[in-house]
Amino acid sequence: MNSSTGRPVTVVSTRAQLGQHIRTWKQAGESVGFVPTMGALHAGHLSLVEKAREKASKTVASIFVNPKQFAPGEDFETYPRDSEKDIAKLASVGCDLVYLPSVEEMYPPGNTTNVRVEGMSDLLDGVYRPHFFYGVATVVARLFLHVQPDVAVFGEKDYQQLQIIRRMVRDLGFPVEILGGVTTRDADGLAQSSRNLYLTPEERIAAGALQAALHRASVRLSIGTTPSVALNEARALVMASGFRQLDYVSLVDPDTLIDLPDAPLAPGTVARLLGAAWTGKTRLIDNISATR
Repeated sequence: MNSSTGRPVTVVSTRAQLGQHIRTWKQAGESVGFVPTMGALHAGHLSLVEKAREKASKTVASIFVNPKQFAPGEDFETYPRDSEKDIAKLASVGCDLVYLPSVEEMYPPGNTTNVRVEGMSDLLDGVYRPHFFYGVATVVARLFLHVQPDVAVFGEKDYQQLQIIRRMVRDLGFPVEILGGVTTRDADGLAQSSRNLYLTPEERIAAGALQAALHRASVRLSIGTTPSVALNEARALVMASGFRQLDYVSLVDPDTLIDLPDAPLAPGTVARLLGAAWTGKTRLIDNISATR
C-alpha cells in the first residue's frame, strides 16, 4: 500500500501502460519525479524517492537490471533481485508508480542506438569498467523518454554517474532537472549499496576503511597538505585495512572529474575525493567533498 495515500502502488511493465498514467497526470497539471534503480533496494534508494516526492506531485521509480552496464564475467546473472519486496518498500515511502520493464521493452529487438558521454565516462571507474557508463547513459536516456519526468534524483554515492547524467542532460537538452541525493551510510560509515550483501562479516569490518581514508584525506587537504601526500596516505590506509586491491583514490574537479594539480587547495576551493577498492569479491566505491 502507498503509505501516504492508502492506495495500492501502481505497477506497470510496458511503455504504453506507463504512458497512459503519465499523460493523465500531466493533463491534470501534475509534475513527475523519477528515481531509476536496479532493485535490491535499501534505505539509500528510499531516501531518493522521498526527495523526489518533495520536488514533484507524482513519483515514479523504475526497477531494471540493465544488461548493458555489465561486462562479461560481472554479476549480471547473480545481481540480487526481489521485485515484490522492492515494490513494498517503494509503497512504504509513498511512491505512486513502479515501472518494471523487460529487456525487450527497453531494448527492442534489432536496436543499434547507444548514448556515449565521451571523456567523463573514461575516467576513474571508466578506466576499470570501460563499458559501464555508456550502458548507464543509454538506459537512463531511454528511461527519460519513457517516463517523461520533470525531476530525476540520483544518489551522490555514485558521484561519477551523477555528473555524467548531468552532462548528458545538458548536452542532449532533456527537459529534466537532475538532483543529487546525499549518501546514506550505516552506523560504521559504510555507504549503503546493494552489493554490500556480498560482504562476509570479516570483509564488512574492513570495508569502513575506505570512507575513513577519504575522510582523513579531506581533513589533510583542508589544512593545506598537498594532494599527492594526502592521497598516498589514504591509499596506504586502505591497503593496510585488509582490502585486496585498490583501483584508485583521486582528487578531482567536482564538475569535470579531471584530476586537480598537485598543489595545496586554494582557499574557497571545492573538490571531490573518490575511491574504489576490492575486499574479497566485492568492489566498493565511495566519495566525499573536500574543501579549504
